[in-house]
Amino acid sequence: MKKVITLLFLVLVGFVQAQQAFKGKGDTKINVGANLQNDGSGIQGSIDFGLAENFSYGFVASYLLGVNEFSGFYNGGTTPYVNEKPEFKDRFDAKFRINANIGNVFNIDEKLDIYPGLNLGLKNFGGHVGGRYFFTEGFGVFTELGFPIAKYSDDNDLFDHLNNQVTFSLGASFNL
Repeated sequence: MKKVITLLFLVLVGFVQAQQAFKGKGDTKINVGANLQNDGSGIQGSIDFGLAENFSYGFVASYLLGVNEFSGFYNGGTTPYVNEKPEFKDRFDAKFRINANIGNVFNIDEKLDIYPGLNLGLKNFGGHVGGRYFFTEGFGVFTELGFPIAKYSDDNDLFDHLNNQVTFSLGASFNL
């Protein structure tokens, strides 16, 4: 019982002591979490640097750990595939991104940061919409929805679709 009361106290203090989610210039956030999508799931990590009151830039990388094997005829072709697995280049993606941190524009809770943005990656040009909620000065949670706008491939390769689709990410966020 003593441990439960201590845990509840720490959670309550975390909510009471929560700080502003995005402070602007000089602010640095790191996100680490799960990446979920069709035909695979993996990990995602990102870092964002504040440039102005409502603007940041950063980098994001993802790697698909669990990917479905492919057997059959791809894209109506005549070449049969049997238990094909994607290589590293098919599983990995990295992107440069810019965000508009607009939580304070809508005058919502200062612990919540909402950020739409654009990204330029190894596989496509795309966009994302995300949110971070900070429980304490240094720790919070995040979620993001990413989507391609323009793909670099013609989808003729067996695993081109892996990093060219809508993705959903969630995990922990840290304030540096």
